[in-house]
Amino acid sequence: MDTSRWYRSFAEVEARGNSEVYEEWGNGVSEDPAVLALINRLPEPRRQPNLIFGASRHLGAPVAPYASFRRWLRENWSAVEQLARIRTTQTNEAGRAAVLLPVLGLLKGPLSLIEVGASAGLCLYPDRYSFLYDGTKYLHPVDGPSTVLLECATTGSPPIPERVPDVVYRAGIDLNPLDVGDTDDMRWLESLVWPEQDHRRQRLRDAAALARVDPPHLVRGDLTAAVADLVRRAPQNTTVVVYHSAVLNYLTLTAREEFAETVRALPCHWIANEGLGVLPEVDAQLTASPEARRGKFVVSLDGTPRGLAGGHGQFLDWLDQTRTARAG
Repeated sequence: MDTSRWYRSFAEVEARGNSEVYEEWGNGVSEDPAVLALINRLPEPRRQPNLIFGASRHLGAPVAPYASFRRWLRENWSAVEQLARIRTTQTNEAGRAAVLLPVLGLLKGPLSLIEVGASAGLCLYPDRYSFLYDGTKYLHPVDGPSTVLLECATTGSPPIPERVPDVVYRAGIDLNPLDVGDTDDMRWLESLVWPEQDHRRQRLRDAAALARVDPPHLVRGDLTAAVADLVRRAPQNTTVVVYHSAVLNYLTLTAREEFAETVRALPCHWIANEGLGVLPEVDAQLTASPEARRGKFVVSLDGTPRGLAGGHGQFLDWLDQTRTARAG
């Protein structure tokens, strides 16, 4: 994608309504030939707005109007470029568990969870978090309210379960797994949280603290190559679920197709939470208008779309409440 259009789209579709700072920065970069020339020195996957802005803030960029950020970025570009070449946007948003929970609730337990693109593994704990849907319906772990509360607004009557799932096995895959016990890894994850979103920053800290008590089993490797082994290692007589959020967009279309073919052939269910355009076969089944889909993720189960979601789990628009039979 043309870098200028990429940053303009980021500002108008992703940042608008979520971060005034990033909306201004995205628009500013899109119209700034000097800054675009710097960013274009990076390989295309490394030019993404979240990575450049996150790396800048990790290195001390001021949360300030674009003119101040521009000046800082040009003065510190060498360090930003170096960090952008070694780090990735592994945004580990625990809030996404809130849009996955209704789909998990359709499956018979006990569950074995395998997350691809797991980052630090914070989405592997849906049984350890508390949830609040539409400001009225609470779900808590079996041992009582969690230190992590995930809030989600819904439309379309999603099948919110009566209890959190029974998870007996959890594992994750990532090209570069992050360690919840490593201070710099956690600082990097905080740098990826958008400037104004203090609630997400605190949620990240709380979720990481919870995970440190029982760290997830994370495997370093290519998601397509490694997923079959983790599925085979899952305990017998459990329902195995492979899932991912905002991961496949970093793969080529061919690699996405290879992953989908691989996971469909495994004895597991497959939950995807990805942006529009990432899984064309899933998107083709949507009946919602293009405007209704704009800027949303598609939540699907075994290749069938079930909902449209906020990128950070803040809302879930359930698409077809007639198909809520347990998937087995």
